[in-house]
Amino acid sequence: MNSFGILNSVQHYVGKIRTMRNEVRTQRFLNSLPADIRKDIGWPDMYEGRSRIREV
Repeated sequence: MNSFGILNSVQHYVGKIRTMRNEVRTQRFLNSLPADIRKDIGWPDMYEGRSRIREV
């Protein structure tokens, strides 16, 4: 594997980590909202449905 292949692999890994951190940060923010606002936007019900679809 040449150096570009290794670099691409590292960039892909770092990108996944960044995405996971952003998702956790977003979940924390949404969970910190008042219950009535979370209900209005469909959190967490809408998100859980999306997660189940992605896993299947």
